Amino acid sequence: MRELRPGIWHWQAPHPDWEEDRPWSQEVSSYAIELGDELVLFDPLSVPAELHERATAVVLTAPYHERDARELGLPVHTPPADTWQDWVDKFGVDPEQVRGMESEDLAWLRAGEAEGHFHDPGSWPFGIHAYAGREDNDLVLWLPAVNVIVSGDSLSNFGAGLDIQLGGRKHVTHDEVAERLRPLLDLPVELVLPAHGEPAGRDALERALS
Repeated sequence: MRELRPGIWHWQAPHPDWEEDRPWSQEVSSYAIELGDELVLFDPLSVPAELHERATAVVLTAPYHERDARELGLPVHTPPADTWQDWVDKFGVDPEQVRGMESEDLAWLRAGEAEGHFHDPGSWPFGIHAYAGREDNDLVLWLPAVNVIVSGDSLSNFGAGLDIQLGGRKHVTHDEVAERLRPLLDLPVELVLPAHGEPAGRDALERALS
């Protein structure tokens, strides 16, 4: 764990479901950020004990980034899980093969086993503003209180620098996602904190969205 600057911590841990054919590294990134009186964990995995003791909430950039959220015993703020129609639209799946099915992502939270809050792009608690990335539930989160972006898979470093990652989506192109995220360049962004890869500066964001 390292403190990137006062009130912002970063650490990495091996993802338990990683397989060798994944395009991303087994080591994934998590963050803890002080936002007013809150210490918020972003996409948390293997949270250091001293941060867990102080943490007040979990924020996920995507429903499939639940990682250790269930075990932490904290309120969870997240975009909603995919529906079967989402699978059809995003991946071109035959609707007759998935009709009526439900995603396993966050099933425990949807069942009421913990305090969960589901949000669409737009204004979130803690002063966060969520931007849709490659889809409405894979987000880039703007934290104006600290001039930081926390990004899900849509904007990550899979080994070749910060870039847009489509992940097999067929409903959107690289250029369309870049256009969707380009308003971020009008913000006073100082740090980009991706769920995959190391923290980066504003210059990396400018290259990724150029």
